[in-house]
Amino acid sequence: MNFLLQSTLQLATGMAIVIAGIADAGERQITHDVQSNHELDNNDNFSPDDRFLVFDTRTVEGGISASKMVAKVEIDTGEVTSLYKTKEPTAFGPGAGAASYSHVRDEVIFIHGPFHSTGPENQYEQYRRVGVVAAGDGSGEFHLADARCLEGPYAAGALRGGTHRHEFSGDGNWVGFTYNDAVMIAYGKKIGQDFNLRTIGVTQLGQPLTVVESEQFPNTVDGFSALVVVVVPNPKPGSDEISRAAGDSWVGRDGYLRASGTRQMARAFIGTTRDADGNEVDELFLVDIPTDITRPGSLGPLEGTATTFPMPPAGAAQRRLTDSTRRKNPGCMGIVRTSHDGSTIAFLMKDNQGDWQVYLTTPQGAKPKQATFVEGGVDTGVRWHPDGKAIVNVAGSRILVTTVESGPNFGKSRILCDCASEPFALVWSHDGKTIAYNRRIRVGGRESTQIFALDYPGVANRN
Repeated sequence: MNFLLQSTLQLATGMAIVIAGIADAGERQITHDVQSNHELDNNDNFSPDDRFLVFDTRTVEGGISASKMVAKVEIDTGEVTSLYKTKEPTAFGPGAGAASYSHVRDEVIFIHGPFHSTGPENQYEQYRRVGVVAAGDGSGEFHLADARCLEGPYAAGALRGGTHRHEFSGDGNWVGFTYNDAVMIAYGKKIGQDFNLRTIGVTQLGQPLTVVESEQFPNTVDGFSALVVVVVPNPKPGSDEISRAAGDSWVGRDGYLRASGTRQMARAFIGTTRDADGNEVDELFLVDIPTDITRPGSLGPLEGTATTFPMPPAGAAQRRLTDSTRRKNPGCMGIVRTSHDGSTIAFLMKDNQGDWQVYLTTPQGAKPKQATFVEGGVDTGVRWHPDGKAIVNVAGSRILVTTVESGPNFGKSRILCDCASEPFALVWSHDGKTIAYNRRIRVGGRESTQIFALDYPGVANRN
């Protein structure tokens, strides 16, 4: 029987907020095979029709490099269908995982290490990965999203390193990713400089590209890729320069609305700056992405050189949205998430007590507004309900849903589930009716990661 679980948490202002929820609100276990892990990895895991969830089979010890399969599970039946299996797996990879479903097509994209090992080193390195798109019907058909050109002369549209955290745009025509450049890492080692700097890029699908055949990767792919964020090894103190860009996601399902009334495609992310004293501080950033990424910008060639990073295309505009350096507890964190309409960006920042809370801002950089007031803070980034009026996140073993609609209930959180073990990798279905997540469980002395889901009570129970 469902019952209300209530606890009173104190805010810094002395106000009290009641967090109430439905304990054991319909939680159900979706996967059961304890011989395998079933990892969702904070991605877009629901199929377009919300019938399936895509996952990988990474191990605790080996991580994604040890994942030999990407598969989907039917939520109602628990039936698992393999979508892709790695060829010639070794202790070093190649690894296949961190899968995301397209929002509009029956296909998934995931990280894949080199298809052929070139030695006894780890295949699944940050700078040796590629995006693979596989059919969602279990046919085993697949193709590469992003091309590689690892030796000069380099080619525009092809990359020289590894892509990760692939995410389809709302219309399915683009892929966003994080990236590490192998060419610059090798150059940095020669001159004693660390150029292993994570940055962000995009691939426009439907633009087949052929480059010189590579021993590690096939040479014909589906998309044209470009980096869109500039990183430097030593940002100037007090400037907007960054040494790392990550935690990125698309802004809205079709961008955000400009003052002119047009929609702008963009990605929001966390960038590592240096404050006036030279201390690293992570801040919220956004980069506008042009519809044509084939034209080089003013900073240098799209393909880079032997001693410089690939540079953004013309029209890419990177800007900082927060300056937390004057706060009692500076810094931002998490995978940045935006509402489906692109109007509001959610990220993590510390409150005056030093606890991580969810804050909201806009693509234009409005003053951040605190959205959660949870004693001890929250543990993960957030996922949005499709209507943009509620967010879900984790605090300890609890799954909380928080109202972010303007009005008297803004900031009120409800416990949807006080789980038996800590939940992670939350994802909300397209129709807003189901929240899926991972939990570690122990059966017969064996611990494994399984997929769980619960029904969202809906608007009537939100206030």
